[in-house]
Amino acid sequence: MGRPAVSVSPYWELTFDADGDPDAGRRDRLLAGVAQHRVRELIVFAHGWNSDRSGATRLYDRFFAPMPRLAPAAGIGYVGVVWPSMRFSDEPIPNFPRAVAAEMPRRPVLDKDTRHGLLETFPGRATVIDRIARLLDQQPREEAELEEFGRLVRMLVEVVPPGPQALFAADTLAEGVPQGLPEMLSGSVAAVCEEFARALAHLEAPEGAARGAASFSLPNPWEGAHELLRQATYYAMKRRAGTVGERGLGPVIGQLAARAPGTRVHLVGHSFGARLVSFALRGLPKGVRTVKSVTLLQGAFSHYAFASRLPHDPRAGGLLEGQHKRVDGPLVCCHSRHDSALSTMYPLAARMAGDARGIAAWDIGWMLGDKWGAMGHGGVRAVPGTRSLTLAAALREPLPASGCVNVDAAALVRRGGPPTGAHSDIVHPELAQLVLVAGRVVRPASGP
Repeated sequence: MGRPAVSVSPYWELTFDADGDPDAGRRDRLLAGVAQHRVRELIVFAHGWNSDRSGATRLYDRFFAPMPRLAPAAGIGYVGVVWPSMRFSDEPIPNFPRAVAAEMPRRPVLDKDTRHGLLETFPGRATVIDRIARLLDQQPREEAELEEFGRLVRMLVEVVPPGPQALFAADTLAEGVPQGLPEMLSGSVAAVCEEFARALAHLEAPEGAARGAASFSLPNPWEGAHELLRQATYYAMKRRAGTVGERGLGPVIGQLAARAPGTRVHLVGHSFGARLVSFALRGLPKGVRTVKSVTLLQGAFSHYAFASRLPHDPRAGGLLEGQHKRVDGPLVCCHSRHDSALSTMYPLAARMAGDARGIAAWDIGWMLGDKWGAMGHGGVRAVPGTRSLTLAAALREPLPASGCVNVDAAALVRRGGPPTGAHSDIVHPELAQLVLVAGRVVRPASGP
């Protein structure tokens, strides 16, 4: 198994490439090790955006740390999923080193760490990344240069055929056809950059009247261009998450069920990792019922992904319709209103062409309730029977034995500055305890 990079044991690492193909050696060590260690409860965690493996393992180490104390006799094993994702360096992660936005240059340049992350995440695109970096550094005034920037961004994140990733970008279907490219990758670059720049000004302005005034100030379009690069990159991560979940993690869980049928599996995902573990349900072989719980932490995908019909369009439904029924237990969705990445930027980035609204009429409250909202901001929507609880109630009362459960974690998940807010504020003993409660590993109100 090798020396683990986290403090809990037994721990295994599952590594996948962008097309969902696993590292065979790590997969085989997991399959053999679960039986060898007689693991009864296996907790599988998929990170969201991370710049490298070390960032992912630091997250797993801190999140898993309380679990042996909370369930000392449960026979728990731990798995960290590592897949090719990245985080922009200006995004703060509470309590993590080198994650303070104030240390980054304020101008919308491509800093060294983010550039390195792009080169690692999009191999073979060094020339495109260099031209993007040069334009961000120069910030030319001509609109044609801004359009060139948008063309380069779209070239960076496009799928190279014949890989499978193009099939996994959508969260919803309209009459059986997956949704197309979002407005940010198909519309006017200047208009998109202006919207992103105004949204950033809104998030960074002080509370109160000044926030409203921010919507009427003249933004720097290159601030919005930098945000376009960020959101387009994250669109590619979202697409990869679905690919890795369905083509990679789902089949591995099926193989594990064949090798260790008595092991109960609990899936946990943060941000795009929440989308990854949700798509893993689609990739489960027929008849596999070893997944006993799914916990989504600030899920960065559509809040209608599990719906059979969308409220605004009866012809459309979620791509994961009915997949929560493949869990032999609850699917728990944690959400927080303090998550700026999902409350503000995600709806702008996810919106489809033809559904644009002028930024002058932009209403945050409207966006939260519209069709482009995210799972981690308002929870699962349009799925009959979904329960809604506060985090305190979820830790105190028995959870439903099946179905979707929304857990409002805003009282806990609230730290973090612009532009992402509390999106990465997930390392809390209470959330680790919620995973154990959801999986019926411990009873509610156990632990400190």
